Amino acid sequence: MVVLEHTRQALETLGLTQAATVLDSRLEAAAARQLTYLDFLADLLEAELLARRERYLKARIRLAHLPFHKTLDQFDFSFQPSIDERQIRELATMTFVANATNVLFLGPPGVGKTHLAVALGLQGIEQGLGVYFVTAHALLQDLRRAHGENRLERRLRVYTSPRILIVDELGYLSMDSVEATLFFQLVSARYTRGSIILTSNKSFGDWGQIFGDTVIATAILDRLLHHSVVVNIRGESYRLREKKRAGLFAPSPTASRSSDH
Repeated sequence: MVVLEHTRQALETLGLTQAATVLDSRLEAAAARQLTYLDFLADLLEAELLARRERYLKARIRLAHLPFHKTLDQFDFSFQPSIDERQIRELATMTFVANATNVLFLGPPGVGKTHLAVALGLQGIEQGLGVYFVTAHALLQDLRRAHGENRLERRLRVYTSPRILIVDELGYLSMDSVEATLFFQLVSARYTRGSIILTSNKSFGDWGQIFGDTVIATAILDRLLHHSVVVNIRGESYRLREKKRAGLFAPSPTASRSSDH
């Protein structure tokens, strides 16, 4: 028992906290399975490595400011047949990041754009890439405030340093000239240096309205689309589907009468 306690304290001193925690149970398992000393040591170290990786991933996910935790395996591709699942699985390999390629998800509200963006972000974190998530509105508010306080360059680093920047919900609110210019600066700063995953409910033809200026919209699109993958999603809203399943949308009287004939 003295040796066991001394070993546990030594593991804790070395920072091997998980190994110290599971030492007793792993010793019992090793005895039951008649493991060699080397196999026991490998088993104990594997427990420590797994715990460290889990802590690392949790920390990186927290720093990424992801709004929720949804993976590709949780995405219902059968509900959105307009999406090429093979294309999305290929994006999940993160090869697009090596070329600083951008990924743009376009489609109406509720079709899964943010889910896919977050799922790709999680894949990036799994592969050790820096990821940061922000809504377009929060991004512009932050940059505008920094611009007014003469600290824009320093604040831009928050959005230029991650290998993957996820900008969600572009197009729900129009921008003024200052915000459009700030967004252009960000896109230009990341151009060929890092990937942007962007979601928007507007087609490219409407981006002039978003930015209030077709010239700056064209300049932004030129940089975003130079190296890009565009995924157009056409389909029903997941949220509306769930409400229909819950019976929250009753058929209209007109529909009811027509169905009687």
